[in-house]
Amino acid sequence: MPDFSIAVPALIVAVLSYLLGSISFSIIFTKRLCHNTDIRTLGSGNAGLTNVLRSVGVKAGILTLVFDFSKGAVSVYAGRAVFQYFGSLSGIPPYFAQYGAYLAGLFCMIGHIYPVYFGFRGGKGVLSSAAMLLLLDWRLFSVAIVIFALVFAFSRIVSLGSVLAAISFPISNFLFLYFQDYHAGANGAIPLSFVWITTLFALVISSLLIWKHRENIRRLKNGTEKKLTIHK
Repeated sequence: MPDFSIAVPALIVAVLSYLLGSISFSIIFTKRLCHNTDIRTLGSGNAGLTNVLRSVGVKAGILTLVFDFSKGAVSVYAGRAVFQYFGSLSGIPPYFAQYGAYLAGLFCMIGHIYPVYFGFRGGKGVLSSAAMLLLLDWRLFSVAIVIFALVFAFSRIVSLGSVLAAISFPISNFLFLYFQDYHAGANGAIPLSFVWITTLFALVISSLLIWKHRENIRRLKNGTEKKLTIHK
């Protein structure tokens, strides 16, 4: 067992990641580019990239994409660094730092969905979760982005691609870590507990993302979900 309190780095990572995730760039850039208009009063009312593209346009969409993706990446990088630092004080194996990355990704996503700076009304966490996947493990990101790209190419429906990509996260997390990293011994030795704990993190994150898309899922079932259009 680690001889340092996991509560200390966990609290640091959770708070910092939540506060960073709470910076809703879709709201910020829409207000700057549209005469102080709140993106949550336009279109679907969601503070996310798809609504920005539909209601505001490409410029605000690109800025939202870059900055929301970046905050997810910075959160995961910082979370891993904090856990790595505290782990190094007690000789913890390198894989332990990855717990900080998963924790940071989760709380950045929570901050994006429930931003403290904007009345706890934010987006659905797709961009921040995509950045998290890329920083966590390129294999997980590759699976999710391929699924999203294929579904979107055939349907032009962002929500459908997002939900299916979210479903793939805990599945691919378990398959890669169990069969390739744990069984085959790739990427250094990891215990079986690491596989299950990270898969649980992935399941929680995936479930949250899917739950935020519950209205989209209802419209998909009814055949009323809109395809992506871009405001010019």
